[in-house]
Amino acid sequence: MTSASGPTAAWRPGTQGGDLLPSGPAGRLSTPAGDGHGPESGPPTVTIGSYPDYPTAQRVVDYLADNRFPVEHSAIVGTNLTLVETVLGRMTTGRAGLLGAGTGAWFGLFIGLLFGIFTVGNWLAVILVGLVIGAIWGAVFGAVAHAMTGGQRDFTSASSLRAGQYAVTVDAQLADQARQLLGRMQMPSSATNAR
Repeated sequence: MTSASGPTAAWRPGTQGGDLLPSGPAGRLSTPAGDGHGPESGPPTVTIGSYPDYPTAQRVVDYLADNRFPVEHSAIVGTNLTLVETVLGRMTTGRAGLLGAGTGAWFGLFIGLLFGIFTVGNWLAVILVGLVIGAIWGAVFGAVAHAMTGGQRDFTSASSLRAGQYAVTVDAQLADQARQLLGRMQMPSSATNAR
C-alpha cells in the first residue's frame, strides 16, 4: 500500500499534518483573522457623542452629512439593550379561532382567485367558495392550535428591542473633524453629548 503525499493527498486525521482541515471547493481554508470571534471590525472608532434617544443621534449624523463629513465612516450604536414584550390582550379559544378565520379567509381568497382565473363559468362563486372554506378551516385550525397549548400562553404580545443610550462613533482618524463640526451644532438641552 502506498501513501499519498503532495497537494493532492487525501486528508487523514491522526497523521502528520492531519490536524489541518481539508481544502474545500474554494481552496485551502485558513484560520480566522483576529481573535477568532467573527470578522474584523474595521478601523478603530471613537465615540463622539452619546444621546438618550435615536432621533437625536440620527440628527447628529444628519448634521455631519449636511456639512460634508464622510458619514460612511460613522455609526449609531445602541447600548444597554432591553427586550420589551408588550402584552396586547388576552387570547381565548374564540379569539384564536377568529384570528385563524381571518388568516384562512385570505388564503382561501388567494386559492379562489387562482381557480377563478381558469374557470369558464361563474368565477365569482369560485372565489367566494374559496374564501368561505378558507375561513372555516382557518377558524378550526386556530381554535384547535390554541386549545392544544393547554393555557400555557393565554395572551398576545409584541416584542421590541430598545436601547438605553445611542452612541455616535466615527473612525479614529476623523474624530477631530467630527468634534469640530459638532461644536457648531445647536443641540436641544435634553441631549447629553459626551465629548
